[in-house]
Amino acid sequence: MVLSKFTETMYGTAQSGSNGLVTGEPNGAVRHSWSEVHERARRIAGGLATAGVGPGDAVPVLAGAPAEIAPAAQGIWMRGASLTMLHQPTPRTDLPRWAEETAGVIKMIGARAVVVSDPFMAAVPLLTQLGMRVLAADRLLDSNPIDPVETDDDDVALLQLTSGSTGSPKAVQITHRNVVSNAEAMFIGAKVDIDTDVIVSWLPLFHDMGMTGFLTVPMYFGAELVKVTPMDFLRDILLWARLIDKYRGTMTAAPNFAYTLLAKRLRKLAQPGQFDLSSLRWALSGAEQVEPADVEELCEAGKPFGLRPEAILPAYGMAETTVAVSFSECGAGLVVDEVDADLLAVLHRAVPASKGKTRRLATLGRLLKGLDARIVDEDGNVLPVRGVGVIQVRGEPVTLGYATMGGFVAAQDDQGWYDTGDLGYLTESGQVVVCGRVKDVIIMAGRNIYPTDIERAAARVCGVRPGSAVAVRLDAGHARETFAIAVESNDWRDPAEVRRIEQQVAHEVVAEVDVRPRNVVVLEPGMIPKTPSGKLRRAHTLALVG
Repeated sequence: MVLSKFTETMYGTAQSGSNGLVTGEPNGAVRHSWSEVHERARRIAGGLATAGVGPGDAVPVLAGAPAEIAPAAQGIWMRGASLTMLHQPTPRTDLPRWAEETAGVIKMIGARAVVVSDPFMAAVPLLTQLGMRVLAADRLLDSNPIDPVETDDDDVALLQLTSGSTGSPKAVQITHRNVVSNAEAMFIGAKVDIDTDVIVSWLPLFHDMGMTGFLTVPMYFGAELVKVTPMDFLRDILLWARLIDKYRGTMTAAPNFAYTLLAKRLRKLAQPGQFDLSSLRWALSGAEQVEPADVEELCEAGKPFGLRPEAILPAYGMAETTVAVSFSECGAGLVVDEVDADLLAVLHRAVPASKGKTRRLATLGRLLKGLDARIVDEDGNVLPVRGVGVIQVRGEPVTLGYATMGGFVAAQDDQGWYDTGDLGYLTESGQVVVCGRVKDVIIMAGRNIYPTDIERAAARVCGVRPGSAVAVRLDAGHARETFAIAVESNDWRDPAEVRRIEQQVAHEVVAEVDVRPRNVVVLEPGMIPKTPSGKLRRAHTLALVG
């Protein structure tokens, strides 16, 4: 039987390796060898076959437990089908609206049925009413095991929903070939040792960094993986540190905001020596802008617990490149590129500077194997080193395109370049540096003002909740283009505190970017829209600041 390299390697490591998947923390840890996961996958594949799922089909999954998602994913791939992890409702979710949007996703990918498991069984009646055929994960496991069907390297393995894929959904098509190319490049870039490394992760499995980077890739290589859910993490931030200590975790990853939360909890709630984080050698920071000050704060907060600064490694990636574009070099830690802020804003050049008004940017490492990158201006001209423009990438891990309601949409131009939509530059040594998103950059009097600079300044104000400041473009593209700021505060009901926060936010922002916001709004906690993976939705905040 002919199998793709992705499926053949994954099934092979399941049979030959001794590593596995640890789930159930913090209430009751259970370890499943990858061989056991594979045997469950064979039963799920049997159930899917009975339900009529076969090669080329798209199978959406709504499940929370990693112990259920891993065999379900592998079972789907055994049938030659593709997996779509649906965005998961939370206690705050409007369920009827969520069901409608989810039905739109299912229609877009042409799925015949959806696999559902706890804690989302309450959504089954809603999905059924909308005409969806629901397959319960536990029922699939009662099926007779079967062998995999043939697969090809160019088969689609994942249809990864992009951030905010509601209303007008879009899914990145990731092939078996894409996964293998990026997985093997990450393996080299992170210097993974299958025999000694232990991965600890709480990342959501409906997001590319969680599903691809921290479930699919460990399952492909047969790495030791300790996996909890985002809800476990949010209920107890220090669970992350506890698991690294307990399992002698060597590798982990998270967005910038999560490391900020961890630093605060270590300072406030943990006693020196309570956790031993010295085993951690590779802690990737990615999925959103990496703020040097936040990394430095984590290193300082983690010092009493043995956290090594060189373990924190900024990186760059996106679903369209399977998951990763660049990694900081192992053992290098945070490397900051300090540049002249005015030249960056006005001339779009990243000129190194250590005096005057500067901006500190995290370097995100060199490109992984199999990827090329270039920087282009608005006219498509390729810029030299330290020229700031749009980052474009190409290579084997890059998707060919998207599934949309209107059909397939290509992601690459005729030369294979993918436009990331990120503004950034390359250093003399080939380090990738990201300044911000093209669509979010505020242009005033010919200057590029980056929302992250505004948000960082606003976050310094006492009373503003961490990770809950957002800058929004107003009158974009017009001569009077400006911006407003929304912040969340626990003191949102106190008029005197609200006024103080508004004034201090405006003051801090002027000090940071030399421009006054048109408006500052103080909101109730939870009001600022975020993607399911926790990123700020700047465009969706517009209605709150007008």
